[in-house]
Amino acid sequence: MEKGIARYLFELGQLKRVRRSGWWVAGVDQPESVADHSFRCAAIAYLLAELEGANPERAAAIALFHDTGETRVNDQHRVGKTYVNWDGAEEKVVEDQLQRLPEVLGDKLRALYSEGAAKDSLEARIAKDADRLECLIQAREYEDRGHHATREWIDNALAALETESAKKIAEECSSANPVDWHNRD
Repeated sequence: MEKGIARYLFELGQLKRVRRSGWWVAGVDQPESVADHSFRCAAIAYLLAELEGANPERAAAIALFHDTGETRVNDQHRVGKTYVNWDGAEEKVVEDQLQRLPEVLGDKLRALYSEGAAKDSLEARIAKDADRLECLIQAREYEDRGHHATREWIDNALAALETESAKKIAEECSSANPVDWHNRD
């Protein structure tokens, strides 16, 4: 049991080395890792769930584990998905990963992953909005550093958001100065 958990935890560490590949298309040489993305995504999901009256712990957990399959298949961007059918690939990875865990733990993580993929609960829709909002925020940070091709990511995220809280926050983030967070006004 502990060996399987240890292997799972080491595998999750791989997400610190897997880069978010879509940003390369926008000219970003050193994009953030999937782990970087997942952390902020989970934090955003927690905040959005609080604002939307949903279960913040569940929304954050769905967001936290939504990209664990990328340890083995990496982060595939839209352009690559045009040429290769990735349908079900991450689900197969997640299922294989969870086989290492104690059954009760694997079942809980499987339920979170399935709920997020199905997007049939408020928490799952919030987690998806958190994923999109995190992408928008990251795009805005890259845009501020001179990568203006990321504006497409900002516009796409704005158009896809579902919850009112995410839409309002996204409107602010889409034009805000990303390095102005330390000012007290």
